[in-house]
Amino acid sequence: MELIQVQQEPSGIAFVTINRPKSLNSLTKSMMTDLARAFKRLDGDDSVRVIVLSGAGRAFCSGVDLTAAEDVFKGDVKDVETDPVFQMELCRKPIIGAIHGFAVTAGFEIALACDILIASKGAKFIDTHARFGIFPSWGLSQKLSRIIGPNKAREVSLTAMPLTAGAAEKWGLVNHVVEESDLLKKAREVAEAIIRNNGDLVLRYKSVINDGFKLDLHHALALEKERAHNYYDGMTKDQFEKMQKFIAGRSSNKPPSKM
Repeated sequence: MELIQVQQEPSGIAFVTINRPKSLNSLTKSMMTDLARAFKRLDGDDSVRVIVLSGAGRAFCSGVDLTAAEDVFKGDVKDVETDPVFQMELCRKPIIGAIHGFAVTAGFEIALACDILIASKGAKFIDTHARFGIFPSWGLSQKLSRIIGPNKAREVSLTAMPLTAGAAEKWGLVNHVVEESDLLKKAREVAEAIIRNNGDLVLRYKSVINDGFKLDLHHALALEKERAHNYYDGMTKDQFEKMQKFIAGRSSNKPPSKM
């Protein structure tokens, strides 16, 4: 049985599934390596436009398999090739996380490495680092506070109490909350909406949002301006004409040719 499953569709959607349901998708060292390699491979595959990440069975991911904790935490933790969160952050393609059941600690951190989160109504995000004496190393201590604010992040992480899907949506962590039976359907709907757009600009737009978020507003605006200039400087006369025809077709309600 493959513990990390990858299914690619001709449409351009790739589905990555953490597939160890009897253990609530807890991660072994080899699963982390396989997950990292899956994202690296999909990033390099030009036929892939969007990636949907989910978990099999009753949970998204219940964290690291603590029966192999020493192997995980004392191993080659600085090896970026086998670090799934690092590879997700390097991935140019949009990543949609479909979260149901539990996203616990390392599972929470993997969810935070997604670009868009869709959760089922019963989903719970739990940070148990403080409970079990595990130091965060995949970004939870820094990313969560930037998304939901430091006060709320401190409560989530210092109490280790569950953050429900409803609260996560209210606080801006989750984009949509749906019935569990509709989770992958909604993920597909969002993925298909992304695919309908200009593929090159989708990659550039994700990059400028994510890179700019790490900066203060002044430097982020300068980054956007610089990349915009580079983009337009690189466009040919033919590309500008195609853009104008595409926009004209949309405004006249004629079926436009794809850009």
